[in-house]
Amino acid sequence: MGSLSNDAPQSSPTPHSVPTPTTAAGREGIAALLARPERAAIALDFDGTLADIVPDPEKARAHPGATAALGRLVPRLRAAAVITGRPAGVAVRLAGVAHAPGLEHLVVLGHYGTERWEAASGAVQAPPPHPGVAAVQAELPAVLEDTGVWHGPWVETAVELKGGRALAVHTRRAADPQDAFDRLRGPLTTLAERHGLIVEPGRLVLELRPPGMDKGVALADWVRETGAKTVLYAGDDLGDLAAFAAVEKLRAEGLTGVLVCSGNNEVTELAERADLVVDGPAGVVGLLDALAGRLAAG
Repeated sequence: MGSLSNDAPQSSPTPHSVPTPTTAAGREGIAALLARPERAAIALDFDGTLADIVPDPEKARAHPGATAALGRLVPRLRAAAVITGRPAGVAVRLAGVAHAPGLEHLVVLGHYGTERWEAASGAVQAPPPHPGVAAVQAELPAVLEDTGVWHGPWVETAVELKGGRALAVHTRRAADPQDAFDRLRGPLTTLAERHGLIVEPGRLVLELRPPGMDKGVALADWVRETGAKTVLYAGDDLGDLAAFAAVEKLRAEGLTGVLVCSGNNEVTELAERADLVVDGPAGVVGLLDALAGRLAAG
């Protein structure tokens, strides 16, 4: 399996040099993508994969070169999507993909697939919000205060409201981020369950959202919709494990696939499951560039 300590030339590909996965399934997936790109789809997480993780989520932006690399690669593929826990419209704005050259058919699946933005129309499709989100939002300040971590300068940006469809509590700006994360997890889980929500842990963030949809469900449904026979998925966090599992299931059904981990020191589970580990968002952009270069070179 992939590992952050691998010595294989997979972290920083040179132009047109596509890094080699450490697994046979991954190598088969890359070979299929390069041989038949018109049958291939790619799906990418946003935070930590296309964009670096930053203390203030609103200041996240696509890594330099990401949109341009996608613009070179996507027109050669069957389909491409960004799958994120953020609201679809927010991800579109932060990624800078609206009206970007080459991305006229990009899809952004926000809130783990609950929302859908298509570049072709520029519109977001979404169902009504879950009523539990508003109830949790009303009770959240008191719950946070009771834990004893609701203080200090980080509090103003600790709670991210996700378009009325979810809430995320970030601890990255706390004096002791991991301690705050650990102390909040239990009380927030109790709060979420009381209102029919679940808690999705991530990289120093706890997201409270409705059940029934995750990146795996969103990815599998989208791949089947596109009719793709090869799928590459890249992610960095615990929420991406469901998408990894979806790719593994699709491979068992006869598709080829590549699991890419945007490597980091905070979450190691993805690296252990991945076919290919790259060096964070910079490595993801390098991979996209390398794939585009190889396809352009024939």
